[in-house]
Amino acid sequence: MAEPPTRAKIHEYWNWIGAALFLLITVDMLTTIYAAAVVGPGAEANPLMRWALRQGIGVVVAVNLLAAVVAGGLCYGLVHALRRTAPERQPAFALVIELWIGLLLFVGLFVLANNLSVVVHGRSLL
Repeated sequence: MAEPPTRAKIHEYWNWIGAALFLLITVDMLTTIYAAAVVGPGAEANPLMRWALRQGIGVVVAVNLLAAVVAGGLCYGLVHALRRTAPERQPAFALVIELWIGLLLFVGLFVLANNLSVVVHGRSLL
C-alpha cells in the first residue's frame, strides 16, 4: 500500500500548482490580450474574458487577479483537506490531487497553444 504524502510531496504539489496557475492565469492573460489585439475581443471564447477585454486592460488584470486568489484559496483548501484525511485514505486522495494537477497543466498548455494559434494563424484550434 502507498504511503501517505510527506511534507516534501505536499511542497512538490504546491510547485506544480504554481506552474499550472502560472499557465492558466498569467500566460493565458498575456496571450489572450495579444490574441485580442490580433483578431479582436469578440473572438474570445470565454464570455467573462470577452467582456473584460472590452472594458480595458485594468479590468482584465483585475479579473485575472481575482481568479488567482480564488484558485489559490481552492488549492489551499484541497491541500488542507489532504492533511486532515485519515492516513489510510491519503494515498488515494493524493493520487486524485496529482491527476487534477496534471489536468490543470494539460489545459494550461492547450490554452497557450490555442492562443498562439490565434496569434499566428488567426484562428482557434477548437
